[in-house]
Amino acid sequence: MTNPADSSPPSGQPIDPQVLELARQVFDLARQGDAAMLAAVIEKGVPPNLRNDNGDSLLMLASYHGHVDAVRTLLERGADPDLRNNNGQTPIAGAAFKGFDAVVETLLAHGADVEGASPDGRTALMVAAMFNRTTIMDLLIAHGANRDARDAAGTSAQDAAGRMGAADAQEKLRSV
Repeated sequence: MTNPADSSPPSGQPIDPQVLELARQVFDLARQGDAAMLAAVIEKGVPPNLRNDNGDSLLMLASYHGHVDAVRTLLERGADPDLRNNNGQTPIAGAAFKGFDAVVETLLAHGADVEGASPDGRTALMVAAMFNRTTIMDLLIAHGANRDARDAAGTSAQDAAGRMGAADAQEKLRSV
């Protein structure tokens, strides 16, 4: 699908400004967590994997803003739980970063990759450990996250927690 922020569609014709405004409104629905309206616009033909100019999908925006009902609605209507944005980030990593355990749990229940690694190899568990998000760590580990995984720099979740002073996360990783 053509990115709504592009200045011209494949046909070479400029995108109608009203269409661009409509796309912006749909992305705002995801940011605001309006599950009912998201369901309605998808049923009217908006692709569930619509992405903005940063490559953020509707699901990424709903996940990052902690809207579990919107996340569930999008997933039930075909949104890809592992669709990465332009930075290679996944919805599960975004939710782990922000500390939204119910969103992480919902993504996992709908088949999201438990590792959710970015291009540099940083996993969702590493992100959760960095920010001392122990409930999310428990969810990820229970779903098979590799606590010994290392990113491209050789950093593990334990190392990341240590660098950030996340004492609870360090203790949890030692005890599992």
